[in-house]
Amino acid sequence: MKYLEKKTNQRISRNRMRRLMRKMGIEAVYPRKRTTIPGGPSGIFPYLLKNMDINRPDQVWAADITYIPMRRGFMYLFAIIDWYSRKVVGWELSTTLDVEFCVSCLKRAIKQYGPPEIINTDQGFHFTSEKWRKCVQQAGIKMSMDGRGRWLDNVVIERFWRTIKYEDIYLKSYATPNELEKGIKQFVLRYNMIRPHQALSWATPDEIHSQLMEKAL
Repeated sequence: MKYLEKKTNQRISRNRMRRLMRKMGIEAVYPRKRTTIPGGPSGIFPYLLKNMDINRPDQVWAADITYIPMRRGFMYLFAIIDWYSRKVVGWELSTTLDVEFCVSCLKRAIKQYGPPEIINTDQGFHFTSEKWRKCVQQAGIKMSMDGRGRWLDNVVIERFWRTIKYEDIYLKSYATPNELEKGIKQFVLRYNMIRPHQALSWATPDEIHSQLMEKAL
């Protein structure tokens, strides 16, 4: 910023600089907030999706947590995605990296859609915790976990993080938790119901999820 002020002989505000960087897709290099804090080895489960034919909705869900910056401060976003249809079946925000908001979101998703056969996560302490394991196992769901450092093992939700951040979060720079929650709610509705996906032959997640569920019934 100081360099540009010197070169242009104009005063440039920090907010303007951030706005221009977002528009140009420029991002500062800095240590990011860690959302994956390794859990204990006793709670780690094998990766079950290798070479698996995922061919129907609610066969596999993917779950993860990401860091969401705001104009002032930040929050954590937890989401669950149906692997086959790409439908976001649950999400929740939290100001802290606790386990409860992940468990409560999973319970709501199960109540609305029924349990999947498998849920895949990373090896973070949320997903190796007793509360998470108990919730998953009581619902009759098999637990699958990425290999350490292998983000491609949960690529469906990693792509969703990139989409929501570059198409919404970074562009709008939400000021308050309430604004952020409303913005995410609107984005998820568009993502599920309106936004076509190339991987789904340009159908929407809702169309694929609901059509195949109707056939199953």
